[in-house]
Amino acid sequence: MKRYILVVFFAFLTLGLTAQNVLTLDSCFALAKANNVQFKTNKIEVEKAQQVKKQVFTKYFPQVSVDYIAYYGANPIIKYGINEMNDELGEILGAIIQIINEQGGHVPTEIELLKKGHSISATAIQPVYAGGRVRTGNKLAKIGVEAAELQTEVSERDVLENIESTYYLVVGLKAKVETIESTLTLVDSLDKVANASMKAGLVTKNDILRVALERNKYQALLLQLNNAIVLSSQLLCQQIGIEYPESGLVLDEEINSDGKDFAIKSNYERPEIQLLQLQIDAEVMRKRMSRGEALPQIGVGAALTYGNLIKSYKENAFLFARVTVPITQWWETSHKIKEHNLKIEQYELMQQDLTEKMSLEEKQAYNHMIEANALLQSDMAAYDMAQENYRVSELNYRAGENTITDVLEANSLLLQAQNAITDRQITYVTARRRYYDLTGK
Repeated sequence: MKRYILVVFFAFLTLGLTAQNVLTLDSCFALAKANNVQFKTNKIEVEKAQQVKKQVFTKYFPQVSVDYIAYYGANPIIKYGINEMNDELGEILGAIIQIINEQGGHVPTEIELLKKGHSISATAIQPVYAGGRVRTGNKLAKIGVEAAELQTEVSERDVLENIESTYYLVVGLKAKVETIESTLTLVDSLDKVANASMKAGLVTKNDILRVALERNKYQALLLQLNNAIVLSSQLLCQQIGIEYPESGLVLDEEINSDGKDFAIKSNYERPEIQLLQLQIDAEVMRKRMSRGEALPQIGVGAALTYGNLIKSYKENAFLFARVTVPITQWWETSHKIKEHNLKIEQYELMQQDLTEKMSLEEKQAYNHMIEANALLQSDMAAYDMAQENYRVSELNYRAGENTITDVLEANSLLLQAQNAITDRQITYVTARRRYYDLTGK
């Protein structure tokens, strides 16, 4: 019983490891979101925009600063003594000072002020009104975050489309390898038939040579396909941020190409259009910022000081209000506002033009998807015909009614039909993906 449990356990473990080694398209997308450089860069851009928003938000709070001032002069700024007084008063004060100094005192004949000193102060200023620039700046920063997120959406969409193209390139190449290998099997069976027919005297050695040449052609093509698979797989690994395994990538090679008709969604707004709208909104905010620069600015504040800038150490406190009224700023601001209005008009024209182009792009993507599906159905029908043609050609060759060239040509047509289906399936699924991305499905 224990042995049975261990066997089951290791069987499940092996299956789990095998499943992990098989990369599906969704798992490639998940790996890309975690490892792709563009995805990481986009996250940084969004975080940068959020930090800018947090910076601007601090403008709502008082701006606090601490200052320290120290000075030392070669000569005092203020110097006054008895020599600067009138003669009579100066003589009296000079006599008094002389008597005091003779009795052991020390009274200077001059007073020096503001020769040296230092002070430390703390100031807090709370903006009360800044022309609406604080509130507008916060709105502008919020738009910046939204724009970064939308730009990320567009960028990541393009990255995933490239990954899907590379993924299906590898899948398509592997499918063609399988087709070539099946074709080589048919050629080998045809070679046996040709050898038997030559021994029976029904055909010449030329038929054997033609089969050998056909085999060499397919083997060379097989080598080219395998080399292309390695390079494409390495590109896919680079895109999804993993190391290329020495054993090669194992992909889910099923191509889901079930054809369906879809109606174009008219209520989906492309992120590119939203980005242009945010540019318009941001320019409106910048216009308000420019207008605010020409409006009065009001602030209140408080300051604490301590030092001996004049003579003795003293502390003090101040409350103050500041009102700034720009006068000549209006002239410059009027031109700034006109510039912003022109930019807004320019963005609106770009938005209208882009909306029309994108509508055509979506319709074109829909047509490509429908056309690819229709051509896929046609290729499938052609493949059935090619299979039947090869079967009849081989039977006729065995009966001596066809040449080996006819059979090889039928085999080549069968190979082309199989490869055409693979290419058309990939064309269809990539066209469908593009249509889904453009219409938000």
